[in-house]
This record gives sequence, structure tokens and C-alpha cells, in this order.
Amino acid sequence: MIVARNLKWKQVFFYMWKPMLYFLVLSLAVYILHIKFGMKSLSIPFNAVATLSTALAIYLGFKNNSAYDRWWEARKIWGLLVNYSRAWGREILSLSFTTKNEESQEFANWQRNVIYRHIAFVHSLRVFLRIKHPYNQNKTEIYEGSNRYDDIKDFVSAEEFKSFLDKNNPPNYLIQLQSEDLKYAYKKGWISDYRFVRLDETLTEFNNHQGMSERIKNTPMPRPYSFFSRVFVYLHGTLVPFAFIEDLGWINIPLSLIINFIFLALDTIGERTEDPFENRMDDTPLSAISLTIETNLKEMIGDKNFPEKQQEIEGVVL
Repeated sequence: MIVARNLKWKQVFFYMWKPMLYFLVLSLAVYILHIKFGMKSLSIPFNAVATLSTALAIYLGFKNNSAYDRWWEARKIWGLLVNYSRAWGREILSLSFTTKNEESQEFANWQRNVIYRHIAFVHSLRVFLRIKHPYNQNKTEIYEGSNRYDDIKDFVSAEEFKSFLDKNNPPNYLIQLQSEDLKYAYKKGWISDYRFVRLDETLTEFNNHQGMSERIKNTPMPRPYSFFSRVFVYLHGTLVPFAFIEDLGWINIPLSLIINFIFLALDTIGERTEDPFENRMDDTPLSAISLTIETNLKEMIGDKNFPEKQQEIEGVVL
């Protein structure tokens, strides 16, 4: 997520230099052919391009609004995950009890295990969601966060981690282990009927958060929106130099670049916002949120070994 007030131009250049190079070469070619070689037929009416510009602006505005809705929904889901994670830690510590002194150490270990396993769940869900869509796998990113399941090794046993790696849906497997631990605590008498139900309800909320995140991840914005928006931007950008060359001469070159930069930037914003879990600088900051949850839960159980806070990388939090 970009948190700086202003983007750095190197970030803009990284993602836009190729199409802008195309528009620059095109504008130069039109100028040379029209002015130097006298090919006066390389001109189209300005009104035709102006009409296309209006239609394209409306289309991009609709696409970007839809893309932002997806990004904002993802951020709300992970904001709720923070809240329920804190509630989970509080409930585990306050809604459970033991009456046998000989079980006190086992009980304390149980509390620590289920809280730590939830930290593992949050980190594993982050990694699981950041597995890129096929259409994004070949794209190079200027910034990427760590995305490996090894991050959860410190929060589960070696046996659980080994089984975890073999699962089709690793985060869901951790939820299942949490449910089994709740059942064990209930049989031991550490939690009552009501408290068992209350804790299970919180566990169900984590299923809901995962399911809502997976819905966004696995149901990308209709691909025709992204495909045709890029087609329309290139079509419009290709026509722009031909609309101004007759009246403006060489000034047509910088003017065409400015106009094309604006429409290309609008299209790029929508394209990069529509998928909020792709481990990119524009995404929902899953790493930062995961570390916040880890820190909060460790503090609740008295573990002072806090993770390092996610640092900004040139105005970007991953």
C-alpha cells in the first residue's frame, strides 16, 4: 500500500516507460512524415478523437471505481481480522479456566499453543492469498514482500508444519487444528459449554474472513474490463498524434505524450487496484497487518519477542 503523499517518479517510470516509449516514437514518426515528407493525409478530425476521449474517460472512471471497491473491501476484511484476532487472544485468556493445580502447566501451554497457532494462521493466509494469478506471474514488480510458509515455523510444532505443507488449503487446516484443541479443552473441563460455543463462534469468524478474502482473490474483476480498457487506451493514444499534427506541428509531440500519459495512468491505476492480494506496492498491506496481529497477541501472553515493525520502502508498506 502506498502511504506517501507523493509517488516517486522512478515508481511511475518503472511501470509506464514501455507504453510511453511507444507513444513517443509514434508522435515523432507522425511529425516527421507529416512535416518533413509532406504527407498531409496523415491527419484526422479533432472532434473524432475528442469524442473517443470522452467515452474512454467515462469507461475508465467506471472501471477504477469498481477496482477501488474491491481494494477497499479487502482492507475492511483484514481490518476485521485484526479486531477478531485480538478478541480471540482475550477470550482464550479470560474465558478458559482450570481447577486442578497439576494441570496448570498443561493448561498454560494449551493457551499459548492456540494463540500461537492463530498467528500462524494469519501469516499462512497472507502467503496463500499472495499466490499470483496466472496473468500476473510474469510481471516484474519494483517492490515485493516476503511470501513463504517458512514464516509460520516458529508458531506450530514440527509435525503440524509438515502436515500443513501437504494441504491444499493450509490456512483452513490450521483452523481445523484450532477446533480440535477447543474440543480437547472442553473435554478437560477448561471451558464450559457456553464458553466453548463462544470461542467456536470466533473461530467461525476467521473462516468467514478467509472465505471473503478468497472470494475477492478467486473471482477477479471481469477480464474484458481490463483487456478492452487497455485496447481502448492504446487505440485512443495511437489516434491522438494524428488529431493535432495539422495545427500544432512539433508541439504535437509533447501534447500527445501528456494526453496519453493521463489516460494510461488512469488505466494503470485500475489495473493494479483490482487485484488487492498480488504482493504489489498497490495492494492491501498484508505483511504489515500480519505483523500487527502477531505483536498484539504476543503482548497479550507476555511474549516480548516482538517482530520488527514493517518499514516503509520509499513510501510503500507491503
